[in-house]
Amino acid sequence: MFRSIRRLMFKLLFCLMAGSALLVLVLRWVPPPGTALMVERKVESWIDGKPIDLERSWRPWNELPDDLKIAVIAGEDQKFAEHWGFDIAAIRAALVHNQQGGSLRGASTLSQQVAKNLFLWSGRSWLRKGIEFWFTGLIELLWPKQRILEVYLNSVEWGTGIFGAEAAARHHFNIGAPYLSAQQASLLAAVLPNPRQRSASQPSAQVSRRARWIRQQMRQLGGSHYLDRLQAARLDWWPKWLRA
Repeated sequence: MFRSIRRLMFKLLFCLMAGSALLVLVLRWVPPPGTALMVERKVESWIDGKPIDLERSWRPWNELPDDLKIAVIAGEDQKFAEHWGFDIAAIRAALVHNQQGGSLRGASTLSQQVAKNLFLWSGRSWLRKGIEFWFTGLIELLWPKQRILEVYLNSVEWGTGIFGAEAAARHHFNIGAPYLSAQQASLLAAVLPNPRQRSASQPSAQVSRRARWIRQQMRQLGGSHYLDRLQAARLDWWPKWLRA
């Protein structure tokens, strides 16, 4: 009986792993219709008795402004072009900082944030971390860096019920995402990762200072030239049918 149960568990685990890998591969080309975080926020609003409308409109890579792409990299993950989903140095620094007490510091890369936003629930359990590790690895293996950033910018939360660059640009600045200026892009990046407590359109002194720092980092990264590194990242080992 125990052998049968063990075989059944292994088969179930294999099916889950294979299914998740197939799902990630499909999303390499198909825009995700929504995210787990969007569902979570909607359910939370129902529980609180204050239902919210979710705003999200997909913008493909070539319609997303370079300034916004560089701004979120500068503010959230400056080693995005080099790492394989995990910034080991940042994780070590965060662990040391958190052991010393005080406010908790995270070390999530953009790839990890995409995995969490798309597939996972909020929380800090080891089970969730393990699943996040699995999906982050799949995303890094099956998607080019440009696709990871494209999905991130179309899925990240930028206010209550506001998801993605297009909805954020219209909500905060009353313009479409392609028309964001460098300053507006840096303000959007500056409110992460607390977009429900901070405002890009009515920035506090702290948000304004962080936006100025992000603009400085954007210049130091090389501006739009940094995006050329994303296009070339790790393409040499992928099969030709995955390079498009």
